[in-house]
Amino acid sequence: MHVLDDPAWNALTGPHAALAVGDDRARRYLPDMSPFASVADHGSDADWARLADLVGPGATLGVFADAAPAGWEAVGGHDCYQYVFEGADLPTAPALGDDARLVRLGEADVDDAVDLVERTRPGPFLPRTIDFGGYHGVRVGDRLAAMAGQRMRPDGWCEVSAVCSDPQWRGRGFAVQVMLAVMRGILDRGERPFLHVETGNQRAVAVYERLGFTRRARMNVLVCRSSAAA
Repeated sequence: MHVLDDPAWNALTGPHAALAVGDDRARRYLPDMSPFASVADHGSDADWARLADLVGPGATLGVFADAAPAGWEAVGGHDCYQYVFEGADLPTAPALGDDARLVRLGEADVDDAVDLVERTRPGPFLPRTIDFGGYHGVRVGDRLAAMAGQRMRPDGWCEVSAVCSDPQWRGRGFAVQVMLAVMRGILDRGERPFLHVETGNQRAVAVYERLGFTRRARMNVLVCRSSAAA
């Protein structure tokens, strides 16, 4: 199996072990960082029950699975393509314009990042998601117009995540700017970028393919709720 077949498990038991809660059969990210979780070897019913016991009844998680495991209820899902970047060079970033600047984002920017996520819906962004690091944004004046960061880090790879751009400034290449900044940081560490995009988001797919990403697999991100007894 390839490490990207279950990037959550291979990150939680690898480079992100310090950010994990659980044991050698079931793990999740710290609750205020990410809702992603997984179990070993795609899991037996006992492993999924172990995860349910870990998080408690009513907890909602994101897992790479095609159907809700025993003891869990599916409450949503995302049909995604997984893309990987295996090129040698990054393309040249477009010019920003005199009114915009590329910035590195940190804890002081969390409120602005949450506001942008609420307006653009790229995926979950929690109070400590910024701690995954590598976040970059484009500001126009004091306004955060676009951002991207990193998330799961299975061995040798790092996920580009939370890519979003305010509709007010779309078409100016801001999303490309922040993505390239994130990708450059990943490559400088000797890792390879990968990402997930919903299959219906053809606008984003076109951008990622222009940047040199190639489609590796189709993945289902299942949003499920634990029904384990307390």
